[in-house]
Amino acid sequence: MNEIAAPNLVRLPDLLLAPLVEAALVEDLGRAGDITSNATIPAATVSALVLRARDHGVIAGLDLARLAFAAISPDIVMTVVRDDGHVVAPGDLIARVTGPARAILTAERVALNFLCQLSGVATATHTIARAIAHTRARVCDTRKTVPGLRTVQKYAVRCGGGVNHRFGLDDAVLIKDNHVAIAGGVVPAIAAARAAIGHLVKIEIEVDTLAQLDEVLAVGVDAVLLDNMGPDMLREAVAMIGGRAIAEASGRITPETAPAIAESGVDLISAGWLTHSARVFDIGLDAAL
Repeated sequence: MNEIAAPNLVRLPDLLLAPLVEAALVEDLGRAGDITSNATIPAATVSALVLRARDHGVIAGLDLARLAFAAISPDIVMTVVRDDGHVVAPGDLIARVTGPARAILTAERVALNFLCQLSGVATATHTIARAIAHTRARVCDTRKTVPGLRTVQKYAVRCGGGVNHRFGLDDAVLIKDNHVAIAGGVVPAIAAARAAIGHLVKIEIEVDTLAQLDEVLAVGVDAVLLDNMGPDMLREAVAMIGGRAIAEASGRITPETAPAIAESGVDLISAGWLTHSARVFDIGLDAAL
């Protein structure tokens, strides 16, 4: 299977990934290291193992797995067969791992934890990306990420064919319902934001009703988050916006509801569950046959 969900994927540099891997290994090794492997596997034993998919999905996180193995032993060689962004089926070979058996087994869980979690995010994203492929809309993530893993989870979204929303609070202004309530309304919130930011910072605002949207359009913003609107209301909202701002739909979007939402004409569909609740993708590290 040679389908690629993200053909133009840009990989993350090892410099960004290494601290995550180091922290995970320190947590797992504890005070005495892998006492099980050290006790049961002779030090000179060399093994050849393979990473195989056990489900249908998209791969993400191979660089983290590679760094985990390399951190335990530079003598471990991981040869990738199907890289990040590739679509796989049960039984597909992802990579070969050869080297000192003790070291491979010591790094195994950390390598698989990263690989399975991120492949789950990529797979969830690809499920929606495929469902809306007949439309102009794109699927994107949110800031609802596992603490400490935002960079790699957002990378996994890209592996699955999605795009990224803002990475942090400093990327862009996103005025939500609580901001509006405390600021005294849509127009005062936008005015205050515009007065406080630099000329390259974009402003997006969340609206729940078409009346709010009308207020927003009167003063202008870069993007509008249309929250918890059905397809019919979204179509009205898109018509009102008329290309004057990016239209983003959000709110309990699933692979089943995504097509109708995308067909309303919105530019983006954002879903927090892609990163906070995606099902872990099953990958096994097994003896090579």
